[in-house]
Amino acid sequence: MSKLLSQSLPQKIGRINEYIKIIENIKDECEKRFDTDAVYRGVMLHYLYLLADTSIMLAEMTIKKKNLRTPQSYSEAFDILGDNGVLDSEFAYSFAKIAGFRNFLAHDYDVIDSGIICSKILDSIADIQIYVQQIKKSCNF
Repeated sequence: MSKLLSQSLPQKIGRINEYIKIIENIKDECEKRFDTDAVYRGVMLHYLYLLADTSIMLAEMTIKKKNLRTPQSYSEAFDILGDNGVLDSEFAYSFAKIAGFRNFLAHDYDVIDSGIICSKILDSIADIQIYVQQIKKSCNF
């Protein structure tokens, strides 16, 4: 199981990096196309969802790899990583908001504010890169 987890963590990080590249390639068109182009909007929301969901899976896998307590919610997974020094604690508590964002994308599609997506959310992609770097450092790869 441990070997499987070690192989899966780099794979999840690879997926996260792939999703970031896709989002980075289309984000400059967000303000122009998000509200008027349903295909563009769908692609953007899909990859944002995949990015958030895979970030949560990476947190859960890291918790298992390090034999930490089992989280009771998606956001608690980040708190656990912060409490145990895997992530910087202040960063972890702030980054835990990605769990709520994932749930929002999964359940409230019809009330998405393009202004928030095209500015605040896309500007937060760098936080995911910080998250990945802290996971990689803690897991020694």
